[in-house]
Amino acid sequence: MLYQKIFFLVILVFTGAILISSQLQSTEDISILVNDSGPFIGTSIPYQSGYDGNGIVISIIDTGIDLNHPDLDGQIIGGYDFVDNDEMPEDANGHGTQVAGIIASNGNLKGIAPNSKILMYKVSEDGESVPSNLIIKAIEKSIEDGADIINISLGINQTNTKIDQAVNKAIKNNIFVVTAAGNFGPELSTIGSPGINPNAITVGATFNNVTSSLVSTFEIEDKTFNVFPMVGTKALTEPITSQIIFGKYGKADDLLGNHFEGSILLIQRGSDIEDEIVYFSDKEKNAANVGARAIIVYNNEPGIFFGELIHEYVDEGYEPTIPALSVSRDDGLIIREILQSDTKGMLDVFYHPDFVAYFSSRGPVSPFYIKPDLVAPGAFINTTDTNGNYKISSGTSFAAPHVAGTAALILQKNPELTPQEVKSILMTTTDIVYDQFNDRFPIEVSGNGRISASNAINAELIITPPNLIFDLSSANQIQTKDLEIRGIGDQSISISVRFEENNAADFDYSLDDKKMTINAKLTEQNLGYFESRIIINHNEIDYHIPVIVRVSEGAIMVNENGGKFNVGISSPSSWSYAKIAVINQETGKVVTESITPSKNSGIMVSQPGEYWIEAKIKDGAKTISAYASIQVKKIGDDEKDLVNISNLPEKPILIIAAIMIVTAIVGLSIRRR
Repeated sequence: MLYQKIFFLVILVFTGAILISSQLQSTEDISILVNDSGPFIGTSIPYQSGYDGNGIVISIIDTGIDLNHPDLDGQIIGGYDFVDNDEMPEDANGHGTQVAGIIASNGNLKGIAPNSKILMYKVSEDGESVPSNLIIKAIEKSIEDGADIINISLGINQTNTKIDQAVNKAIKNNIFVVTAAGNFGPELSTIGSPGINPNAITVGATFNNVTSSLVSTFEIEDKTFNVFPMVGTKALTEPITSQIIFGKYGKADDLLGNHFEGSILLIQRGSDIEDEIVYFSDKEKNAANVGARAIIVYNNEPGIFFGELIHEYVDEGYEPTIPALSVSRDDGLIIREILQSDTKGMLDVFYHPDFVAYFSSRGPVSPFYIKPDLVAPGAFINTTDTNGNYKISSGTSFAAPHVAGTAALILQKNPELTPQEVKSILMTTTDIVYDQFNDRFPIEVSGNGRISASNAINAELIITPPNLIFDLSSANQIQTKDLEIRGIGDQSISISVRFEENNAADFDYSLDDKKMTINAKLTEQNLGYFESRIIINHNEIDYHIPVIVRVSEGAIMVNENGGKFNVGISSPSSWSYAKIAVINQETGKVVTESITPSKNSGIMVSQPGEYWIEAKIKDGAKTISAYASIQVKKIGDDEKDLVNISNLPEKPILIIAAIMIVTAIVGLSIRRR
């Protein structure tokens, strides 16, 4: 098992698994799409002040790089090929070259930090898998070679402790680490290592400032449905309101003998004939031919899907003329049931560049911290490709380098900043992003928001931590947390503070020098998870600190002394059993203990630091979760000795036990003599 863990094959996030790509050969083609995403996040502001990444070295751990691409000429100052064990990390796949171009291209295309320099570490040949030990070697080499920033646009969809430890080592060496969230959305809890690492900055993907960034809304009698524009659909100039009619599979024969003029057609995916293929383009064309204004295709299997009208099998000269959208099977069947009566619906398709991409992996990853940290443009991104070409690519792989490049601009301006401080600036200065219904995306989807290079470069405050989690219950109705707020360069600051309302708690605060103490007081006995925000304004910049208020039936009472934890439980009725886990925030090491009302815990830890405590409480037929965190400042000597013995591997323990037994026997023998 150990070797399986060390050499676990990891999937490249996203080399093209999310594909919207085309080759651009001429300068005329390039000029149309150049720098869409850069200006959209505000890079023109730092550029005007002379910040372009000069003097900053960025390590890219990926599939290599096109060493002869004209836009990357002079940008590559080193690296290594861990696949072939040589110093020529040539890219045969394209993923690494695409990532590098977003960060540092400096030719026909301009990257986010065009005067930064690149160290490229090749850890995969084909962009599909890579041994985790190569990622670790590349991180170690990045430290050795003096990188300021590491970009890792690859990962796995589960936790890998050794990769996370390597990331922590880089951060301890004052290197800012950027990771892609992954392309396993829209399901929740789909972020893996190294994106799961609490100390790295984890980046999800939004759409981009191009006309392809479309979203849809569909409403029937005040009920909304999630519908998704197919590739090739165009934005509407105004919403369509029309009668909805069921059109079977959308084949030409299905649409005979009925009046479909001006309707919205609900159509089932696939065909009623086994092995028959009916393309979405055919369904769209057939519907348009009978006068329909739009089609909505529902899935023929569970889940959602994303269709394409433009593909290699379309008829020559085909152009979509009406909107085509997809919807899940469950929603499709609900709509079909509604159609038993004369039903009208309202459909809209519109441009929305800040929409979080459907493929972008979501949190949560832990009860104790928030992921992803933020989002950045990661769809329809124009960048460099192998053989001197260019490509339009989509995936969180291409969102992460927007953040790495922006971090380079900040470090050029303020080279003394630590990775934690850079992370705070990038997160707290984001722009809030909204869904197609103008509701704010949840924190587990978008983190703090979409990166803003203009806000970040002008930021004068460092606020840590950049988000907060409060745990309240009937037994623990008030909790206090601290924010450290200081000016860059330690200048004096003047701020204004406001709190968003929520349905669980009231907030108040006091400000003492550089520390803001915040009290959350439970106001409603509503169980669950509630989001809020603290907005701190300084010099016309709003700094956003997301807040989660978690209200539970149970609570943990923790008494810590010298690294020894005594944990008590409060539950609304009568609890019978609880499993306690104490987690070291830095190392991820977990110590567990089971307790009952008559048996307290006696968990000991071996080093100072922040610890997270989780309790799974058995209360009648229910299992209740409760959480706490605590800072261990000092380990007592007695506890340290006991912990050191208890943490020894099994074989040394047996040897020590044997020595103690032999010593005791010899001692008894001597006494008898």
